[in-house]
Amino acid sequence: MAAKAPDDSARPQLLASETIYEGRVFDITLDSIREGPLEYTREIIRHKGSAVIIPIFDDGRIALVRQYRHAAREFLLELPAGTLNNGEDPLEGARRELEEEIGVTAENIDKLCEFYVSPGFLTEKMHLFAARGLTATAQNLDADEVLSIEYHTLDDLSQMARDGRIQDAKTLVGISILAAGTSVTK
Repeated sequence: MAAKAPDDSARPQLLASETIYEGRVFDITLDSIREGPLEYTREIIRHKGSAVIIPIFDDGRIALVRQYRHAAREFLLELPAGTLNNGEDPLEGARRELEEEIGVTAENIDKLCEFYVSPGFLTEKMHLFAARGLTATAQNLDADEVLSIEYHTLDDLSQMARDGRIQDAKTLVGISILAAGTSVTK
């Protein structure tokens, strides 16, 4: 039997929130919370959210980017993605990132899902889209972006996810959602 979700009266109360860091991509707050008789603090990374795109070409191949991720100290294979600008609609962010990173525009972009990256301490919500009807334009990378584009089939990507060659969470989510039933030749 599924547990019943608590009603709003059981929602913990935010007592205070102090910004302890302001950055270009995210801020950090120290939040004080009361949950029933318990009071505690949490360090929260505040992020505007991201758009993630699965660019599916007419032949079924999917474009991904390989780039160095300093926190992981590795070159990771990832779906193209990027932080949303202040107030930016996730669909518009997906269109922007698709052209910036892959150098294509899309006739059709469908939202597949949205998910929190790590809700224990991070507010970032990722919006996952599938892009089809792609037309080549030109890459327009940010000044600090260095990446290469790779093309793979969904079967190859699924195998790469299983054997550990893909370790990026948003890419694993995208591959899983796509493999679960979305046709790549739609």
